[in-house]
Amino acid sequence: MNDLWRGTWPTRLRIASGLVLFAYALTHFLNIGLGLFSPVWMDAAQDWRQIVIRSLLGSILIYGAFALHMSLVLVKLARRGTLRMPAWEALQIALGIVIPILLVAHLIHTRTAHELFNVNDEMGYIMLLLYGTADGWKQSLLLLVVWVHGCVGLHFWLRGKAWWRRSLPALIGGATLVPAFALAGFLVEGRRVQAAFAEPDQRNAMLTAFNFPDAETFGTLIGWTGQLRWLWGAIVVLVALAYLVKYLRRRRRSVTISYVGGPQISAPMGLTLLEMSRLRGIPHASLCGGRGRCTTCRVVVEEGADLLHPASQAEARSLAAVGASEGTRLACQIKPMHPMQVFRVFQPDGKSTFRNHASQGEEKELALLFLDMRGFTARTTGQLPYDVVFLLNRFFDAVVPTINLAGGSVDKYLGDGFLALFETKDAATSARAALAAIEGIAQALEQFNNTLRREGQSPVAIGIGAHLGDVVLGEIGAAGQAPRTLIGDTVNTASRIEGATKEHEVQALISAPLLQAAGIEVQTEQMVSLTLRGVSVPLHALPVKDASGLRTTLTQAKAPWRA
Repeated sequence: MNDLWRGTWPTRLRIASGLVLFAYALTHFLNIGLGLFSPVWMDAAQDWRQIVIRSLLGSILIYGAFALHMSLVLVKLARRGTLRMPAWEALQIALGIVIPILLVAHLIHTRTAHELFNVNDEMGYIMLLLYGTADGWKQSLLLLVVWVHGCVGLHFWLRGKAWWRRSLPALIGGATLVPAFALAGFLVEGRRVQAAFAEPDQRNAMLTAFNFPDAETFGTLIGWTGQLRWLWGAIVVLVALAYLVKYLRRRRRSVTISYVGGPQISAPMGLTLLEMSRLRGIPHASLCGGRGRCTTCRVVVEEGADLLHPASQAEARSLAAVGASEGTRLACQIKPMHPMQVFRVFQPDGKSTFRNHASQGEEKELALLFLDMRGFTARTTGQLPYDVVFLLNRFFDAVVPTINLAGGSVDKYLGDGFLALFETKDAATSARAALAAIEGIAQALEQFNNTLRREGQSPVAIGIGAHLGDVVLGEIGAAGQAPRTLIGDTVNTASRIEGATKEHEVQALISAPLLQAAGIEVQTEQMVSLTLRGVSVPLHALPVKDASGLRTTLTQAKAPWRA
């Protein structure tokens, strides 16, 4: 199952209903924004939207999503073990409580007025109703509250995805423009409607066209709005009372939790372990905010595991997805009723903060290459350390820019060589970038060697091993001193492919998986079969004597170059 949909059924339903409401809000705001250009466009867009949202199916979907979303949130609030939470989650809850207070007036004076009093609630009616009034300011505030609430929820649902993080600057810009566009459309169209309404000959026509409510009807609508707001207030109070009753009952019973490498706490029973950590100020990672969608809050229960309730189906699925060992549980899902000792898998860094998302690892399929300078030890024997460093830096200055130009980067330097990776949008572009870099390196090496010859020095020889496969990228090392790097069998295989270039006396060996990912078909007889330590089956690779002419080599091997 996609990791975005992990968690309990209430969690999934909350996500799904939230997405429906976000889509509705987005299209509504864009519809209002069209008033910036033309009232005709604005009304046409509203007509098309209402074909969907005012159909029976559309009404059930939208109002059902709203009722379901609010109900699930209220139940979750009532069942919370503690009000300690991250700031973003508190903001989400506060905005969610405010929305119905502001929204009810909008619903009563539009859809309800349309259905019960035959009011023509097109955009002109809304502009006439709101522009230049205190209610107009309130509805503008509603627009901002709904949009911020939706964007925060969307971000904390998708923030674990690399594509989302890469696109974040553009997404933030777009998210800022949407409410600005809607408010600008409201101001422009509202001003136009009010100006037209000020003309006596147009006023009566507009009142008739909209079937504008009379004073009595307005009194009824305002009365209903007030009653629904009181009802919502009563519901919120009931939720608060339910939480308070649970809190007072829990205070009578407590349980002891010991953290490996950390403190021992006493917390009320009935809370999840994550809530206990938050209540007592214990740093505890939780990317999804305790919703059971990620596994960053997981712990290894070292003592007391046998006294815990069994894992739910949702928790078991999440743990299985990461290959969790026996005794591992999600802190946001377990409710300790007996003393226990736990080890937090993602530990604090000593400053009461957790490492960022990059430290938790991310799996990707990408191309990488190892490069090694041949005969380096013999070449530098007897030289001063300064001369050795000077030669290496000149060499790296010559070849590394070609890697960067191809879209790659050097992950780490290994004395007289380095490991480079090509972190692009997909495996195909990564593979093609690696091929372009290999040719660029060889061409840069030729120029570098020509310079060495003019200086009376012998040329440099290299070996390149290139491969493609799954790697894990993350910050590896002690907290605060952990550079981003990559690990995995693909890295080891690429290193051993590079080592095989000596045996085959070639400048580069390019694995078949990398060529295939780049869309390049090389005849099998053109390849060599490599038996590598740690690789269970022989691996085919294309030997390249001189990579400066890699395009020509691939053409001769009847393989189209697509870099």
